[in-house]
Amino acid sequence: MTSVEVRLFAANGGRVAVGPDEPVAERLDADMRHVLSVLGQMGGKPIESLRTPEARAQPRLDMALRRILRDSHDDHGINMEMRLIHGPGDDIRARIYTPQVDAGGARPLILYFHPGAFVLGDVDHYDATPRGLAQRTGAVVVSSHYRQAPEHRFPAAHEDAFAAWSWLLEHAGSLGGDPRRIAVVGEGSGGNLAVNVALQARAEGGPRPIHLGLVTPMATLSFDLPSHLELEETGPFRTETFKWAARKLLRNKDDAHDPRLELSERGDLGGLPPATVILAEADPLRSEGEALADQLRRSGVWVDSTTYEGVTHGFFGLYQVVNKAMFAHGQLARNLAAAFEERAAAP
Repeated sequence: MTSVEVRLFAANGGRVAVGPDEPVAERLDADMRHVLSVLGQMGGKPIESLRTPEARAQPRLDMALRRILRDSHDDHGINMEMRLIHGPGDDIRARIYTPQVDAGGARPLILYFHPGAFVLGDVDHYDATPRGLAQRTGAVVVSSHYRQAPEHRFPAAHEDAFAAWSWLLEHAGSLGGDPRRIAVVGEGSGGNLAVNVALQARAEGGPRPIHLGLVTPMATLSFDLPSHLELEETGPFRTETFKWAARKLLRNKDDAHDPRLELSERGDLGGLPPATVILAEADPLRSEGEALADQLRRSGVWVDSTTYEGVTHGFFGLYQVVNKAMFAHGQLARNLAAAFEERAAAP
């Protein structure tokens, strides 16, 4: 079979051509291709053609991962319990991940926000990343859900994210954690929430995160950036998928220009904590992630940014089967561990 004949199945049921006229897709790593192929075999329809409940029921990368692993369950030495966080609208579902090994003292803490373009996903589907971070860093990880569109439009998710941050500060001790050592990590829409938590914490003059982990973050609602134009048909999330989600998220056209959603255009990012920015080459969000990393640097923020070639949006949680995801997890975990160690040593 020639490269022109190879086809990759996107999560939305569409086919992604791989050939000389699509050079980025052609360079997808074999392990990433395998996950997408398994996902395609699970069926699915274009998300942007569906109503919200149907879209939420579509096959996902985590389901493909479980099929590849043959549904084997490995807790990685991490205990998990469910909690409810009191939010501004309703209770917020959260998962608490705690390493089973005795730490001999208070552990660092990570607040994690899952992806899903503010519409899809929840803490149950996005288990791999918080579990992996707890294992690699020894931290207690709080994976917090948030109200989603279209039932709850912007800025409901942002309000819930800061409520989760405030709850974690208040309950750090009861979780066995150190409130002086809290980092915030987010993927996709969760990356947007992570930055906004840090901005609001700075504005209110209270405790701030000591590190930000921003994985393929949503940093603007502009869809004319280079990666959107180059990769509009590349799965598992296409440009049309993000446009579909934006229509559900926004209350009106003005919301698209709200600084909380236009992070890559902000000039007031100074004073934010050091950040690890992890991007995927074959991701429509790549350009906005690059712009956010540049804007953070121009604002004087320390940034460690890597664009991983050969992988798509959503790759990060596939570290058990995709090598680049394993490397990316290692990068973020090292920076988090260094931040925790540095703060622990500070007077």
